Amino acid sequence: MKQFAIQPTDKSFAPIIQAKIDNLNKPKGSLGRLEELALQICLIQQTLEPSLAHPCHLLLGGDHGIEREGVSVSPREVTWQQMINFTRGGGGVNMFCRQHGFKLRIVDVGVDYDLSGIDGIIHRKIARGTRNFLYEPAMSEAEFNQAIQIGCDLVDDCIAEGSRVLSIGEMGIGNTSPSSIWMHLFTDMPLKDCIGAGAGLDTPGIRHKYEVLSKALVNYQSTPHHPSPITPLAYFGGYEMIAAIGAMLKAAEKHLVILVDGFIMTACAMAAILLYPAAQDYMIFTHCGDESGHKMMLDAIEAKPLLHLGLRLGEGTGALCAFPIVDSAVRMINEMNNFDNARITKYF
Repeated sequence: MKQFAIQPTDKSFAPIIQAKIDNLNKPKGSLGRLEELALQICLIQQTLEPSLAHPCHLLLGGDHGIEREGVSVSPREVTWQQMINFTRGGGGVNMFCRQHGFKLRIVDVGVDYDLSGIDGIIHRKIARGTRNFLYEPAMSEAEFNQAIQIGCDLVDDCIAEGSRVLSIGEMGIGNTSPSSIWMHLFTDMPLKDCIGAGAGLDTPGIRHKYEVLSKALVNYQSTPHHPSPITPLAYFGGYEMIAAIGAMLKAAEKHLVILVDGFIMTACAMAAILLYPAAQDYMIFTHCGDESGHKMMLDAIEAKPLLHLGLRLGEGTGALCAFPIVDSAVRMINEMNNFDNARITKYF
């Protein structure tokens, strides 16, 4: 796997940042999470004047072989249909990107459909969906490395345009299944606690999903594997998920602010953190959704989400909805007056 030079943020700078925050003309600590966010973003960018310039949103699409086992209520063709819908501006992700000034990049990493003639889609297809991990690894090591590099290249493109903040969403029918297995493997929580309704499974559907994923785990564990942290990622993951991990790691290496939303993207963030623990310093967890297990996954990495709106759309919509809060934190430290300039008595 590609190596990344990800360093923890330099915490020695924190007292200087905190002093600036505390000297803003407000009671100390009175802006709560905004103050915590401002401190984190200043540490990420190593500056007292942070910027969220040119925000970029990656929408990564890919299909999953495990979908053939009936683990999702949505049929596979919804992936490519939604990808085309996004190019026409008709998705939730489009609306929120327009609202908050994000540049949207729609990327085909592994959709099971020929999207090559569709304007507005970045074509990085590795294959037409992963293989079925009930019977075999979802992807080869070479495909895993290719997906990681795709994520890196996409972040480089964002940086070239001056981006300082990145959010990532996904479109891939069936991708809660690999996310649930990753959660189980990474946290040792019982598999049944990691499985939810996804796009809308009923109780019998969830039971069937559990049976399929349980059998897939038995098959995986009975097959000899080279001991490597990337093995479960490649065995179960989707191309869009591995590309997201690559994007997160590259963004952390380049000191971008990373907005994380959703069950699938939190699973990808957890994987990135397991590979490079320092990557978490660059992540803001924006939203806890209603997918079963999401809160437990966030708790496992001690992440405090900004919002709990009950969203389970995917596409990174929770990150986009939370962006104004992050923006407020940056505006606070950049635009609020301090006690001296405002000629207000500092009373603490």
